[in-house]
Amino acid sequence: VQLQASGGGLVQAGGSLRLSCLASGRTSSSRYMGWFRQAPGREREFVAAINWSGGHTYYADSNKGRFTVSRDKAKNTMYLQMNSLKPEDTAVYYCASAPSAILSSIRLSGSYSYWGQGTQVTVSS
Repeated sequence: VQLQASGGGLVQAGGSLRLSCLASGRTSSSRYMGWFRQAPGREREFVAAINWSGGHTYYADSNKGRFTVSRDKAKNTMYLQMNSLKPEDTAVYYCASAPSAILSSIRLSGSYSYWGQGTQVTVSS
């Protein structure tokens, strides 16, 4: 599975961005796909995930209600709609695929086997 993230950029606080993650290869093997982010000097952290077949979604408490993860199976693309952005949301955002993860582990980066290259999101105050 190859993943390509896009859609990052510079936005003012309170603004919105939509990230996309295009998957190619054996996309049918993805049980969960997720978004993670990493700010300078910090560990990579879970943002959101989606069950690829059923569409169930899961979020980190820090962005619940502001971010929405979705997927278009026909386009093999996952999205992350980010609203009400805050300066603390500034990070490189990565998409990832977890072919065999179980629900209890989807917030752990080690559960994901395939990663995209990351896209920079910068929120100015």
